[in-house]
Amino acid sequence: MVKKYGDLYLQARRALLPTEGENAAAAARELLAFASGKSVAAVLADANLYASEQIEADLNGYVNRMLAHEPLPYILGQWDFYGISLEVTPDVLIPRDDTMAVTDLALEVLRTGHPSPRVLDLCCGSGCIGLAIAHQLPDAHVTLADISRPALAVAKRNIKRLKLMNRVTAIGLDAKKPAPSFVGTLDALVCNPPYVTAEEMTQLEPSVRDYEPALALDGGADGLDFYRSISANWGSALRKSGWLVYEIGKGQEQDVAAILRQQGFSQIIQQMDGNGIVRVVAGQK
Repeated sequence: MVKKYGDLYLQARRALLPTEGENAAAAARELLAFASGKSVAAVLADANLYASEQIEADLNGYVNRMLAHEPLPYILGQWDFYGISLEVTPDVLIPRDDTMAVTDLALEVLRTGHPSPRVLDLCCGSGCIGLAIAHQLPDAHVTLADISRPALAVAKRNIKRLKLMNRVTAIGLDAKKPAPSFVGTLDALVCNPPYVTAEEMTQLEPSVRDYEPALALDGGADGLDFYRSISANWGSALRKSGWLVYEIGKGQEQDVAAILRQQGFSQIIQQMDGNGIVRVVAGQK
């Protein structure tokens, strides 16, 4: 029997409530919109209209995937970050609000520097940081780089999705190896590297452990492997007074700041995310 959109929404919200809590309502709206091909606003406006049995079946399938801990962005195939809509797949990390603090600080230092900055987003994943910078700074030239070919494929599709092909490129690079000369001279290197410790990798929530790429999470025994390698090997790619801007894990700020100082960086900045956790450490060459 066909049901109204409003009833389908309530049904989905009830099913998601035990696992999603206060996020159940928003998730139910997003899934119903996705199942019906409508916008969230249209789904709300059409609450008293009847939906097809196919829409109900699709919605139930999406709800069951969420109940199996699959993250909502992977079901939808896209996620919004810093005012842009990005394709996301299980080949890349889901862009999170935490990372907005990295983008904020990168934009702050770039706006006071060269008028046409050159930026590298290393360990780029979906390209969210670099693409947000390019979107905010019309004169910036950005390179997205990752060792994962599947991740680079997603990043390249996001470049096209945002129509930034004239200013953004994507290439394969190993963050743990010295910076190749063809990278050129950068005004900023931004990076959200793998920083989960070996112990933390064994304690991840199922939605992360079972769905997000371990390659983008595992930072070695103490979570600091990539900070050591990048700080040592990539400073040569920065112009004098250029910035290295890192996202970090909770409680890593002192260690990462010390690594930057050991490699000759100064003007160390630590910045908190929206939850009051230090999420960014940056140093100037």
